[in-house]
Amino acid sequence: MSNVTMLGIISIVAAALCMAIGSIAPALGEAKAIVQALSSIAQQPDEAGIISRTLFIGLAMIESIAIYCFVISLILIFANPFWNLLSTKSGG
Repeated sequence: MSNVTMLGIISIVAAALCMAIGSIAPALGEAKAIVQALSSIAQQPDEAGIISRTLFIGLAMIESIAIYCFVISLILIFANPFWNLLSTKSGG
């Protein structure tokens, strides 16, 4: 197996692990935030607008973690900086 093939396999596995592990925590965090917001709205229905607005801002911030993992995965697959280094060393 050549070095280029090995780098490709490692990049794909690393991208898959990044997405798998990096999306678990935001999913659990979003679920907990929604549960707490619904509980708060049930206890204080008059504050539903403020709670919902704050919830959506918090969900956007939590979701940004998963988006960063997605960007890192795309970089690993399509714009890996080691491709150029390896291709110059192998002469191809």
